Amino acid sequence: MRLPFMPTSIMSYALGKAGERISPQQLFLYTLLGLCAYLALVSSLRFRKCRKLHREYPYRKREEMSKMTDHDAWAIQKQIMQGEFPFMMLKALQFALFRTYGIPTISSLLLKTSQFSDPATSFKRYADTGTLIGEFIAFEPHSDRAQTAIARTKYLHKGYRASGKILESDMLYTLSLFATEPIRFVTLYEWRDLTNMERCAVGTYWKSLGDALGISYDALPSGRTGFQDGINWLEEISAWSQRYEAEHMRPHPRNKEIADKTIDVLLYYLPRFMKPMGVNFIAYLMDDRLRNAMMMEPVPPALSATFAAIFRLRRFYLRYLALPRPDWNRLNAFTDKPNEHGRHSLLQLQGAPYYVRPTIWNRWGPAAWVKRVLGQPLPGDEGDKYSPQGYYTPDLGPKYFEGKGRKEMEAIKLGLQETRQGQCPFP
Repeated sequence: MRLPFMPTSIMSYALGKAGERISPQQLFLYTLLGLCAYLALVSSLRFRKCRKLHREYPYRKREEMSKMTDHDAWAIQKQIMQGEFPFMMLKALQFALFRTYGIPTISSLLLKTSQFSDPATSFKRYADTGTLIGEFIAFEPHSDRAQTAIARTKYLHKGYRASGKILESDMLYTLSLFATEPIRFVTLYEWRDLTNMERCAVGTYWKSLGDALGISYDALPSGRTGFQDGINWLEEISAWSQRYEAEHMRPHPRNKEIADKTIDVLLYYLPRFMKPMGVNFIAYLMDDRLRNAMMMEPVPPALSATFAAIFRLRRFYLRYLALPRPDWNRLNAFTDKPNEHGRHSLLQLQGAPYYVRPTIWNRWGPAAWVKRVLGQPLPGDEGDKYSPQGYYTPDLGPKYFEGKGRKEMEAIKLGLQETRQGQCPFP
């Protein structure tokens, strides 16, 4: 019996001649053709974002890269962070902060001043730190949001730097990790390497941010004479960072203490029975020097081989089987506009639900039910404990700094408005 409105040719294609079923050989052929068509589609689209980025920005040769502006560097970095490698670059930035805890002078000061030793405050401190870093990464260099975040960060460090409690070398080392760890993670674990233009953008952006924070580059070979471009800056700060780690990254009980507190935050959403596996995964991402400094046990060989295989499979899947992430699914961490309280909210949960709006989805969606089963708090639980109304950037940081530093931050912002307008950071 003919289906209404279905041409005979289509019926023959679907059912075979004279209504016969498709043979297994035909089904295999059609499946193979469909698979080949899909693989061809992936191959044609996989590098589309990369090609588009290189068409949009005219930085192909080193002499052109020496003229890369801070704004262009920010835009290129934002594209690769939000569209190309969102998961790995986010984890790399988190790991960069974690890696600083392998330096005893840094871990000791953090335990004294940043409330990491108290579980009641460590989750908020982690959220505050990530939010400040994210704010000046996510928004244009000359925007008020980026400059407010930079001003707040600079103010929070000002007293400690002036007193010598924070060493200038530790500031430079921390900056170096935020620039180099994302590149290292992409090289090790992602489906393609960064191009020279993308690497130059990362170096240019973080060099400019170091300028904005008043970090000295005198320890680098070209620190006094000037860097050629972002790649030159990356090469020098990476080599310096390696030497600094060799001299200063040592095992210390305080390293382990703050590492354990941070791992609690990073593994917050894992069920209890999976947390030992999570600890081994974090240890797998460490090199021997950092693992020894954190006083952590090496990963069992079988588990290490399993993690390596998972990363290889992920790389293969993304490179050959996965379509590019669509623009509507870009990784966005913050709301664009302030709410009725004049505050912004986080769109990504990291640890406890600080600064996340208690929307219907956040409280009753599938992920929320998993958290309920695990007995974990949701956005809006316990009144104002997790600040569901959002965050106000000039108040981020330890509780005793709230409401302080307004005049100092305004002065810093005035300086940034004059000096950081998205121009090229290389003279």
